[in-house]
Amino acid sequence: MKLDLSLYDKILENRVRLQIMSILVANEHYDFNSLKELLQVTDGNLASNLKSLEKEGYITVEKSFINRKPHTKYRKTEKGQKAFENHLMALENLIKQQYK
Repeated sequence: MKLDLSLYDKILENRVRLQIMSILVANEHYDFNSLKELLQVTDGNLASNLKSLEKEGYITVEKSFINRKPHTKYRKTEKGQKAFENHLMALENLIKQQYK
């Protein structure tokens, strides 16, 4: 039996990137420090995974200052939303095929 993995997204196979997208799909936006705290990852790990998602066009980045401190917000894009939905569908199909 051949598995159809055409909807599977290699970018989202990374645990942290999948978690980031899960958070952004469920929320309008999220800031860097809140993501870091929620995911319990280092600054560098979070930054590199966010950069990968941004490079792929899955998220947008909005930088500003609040009381002279940098504040960075992230939002999902339509492309990111669709990629996330497709990836979940691919995982569901994989699981269903395993239990046929």
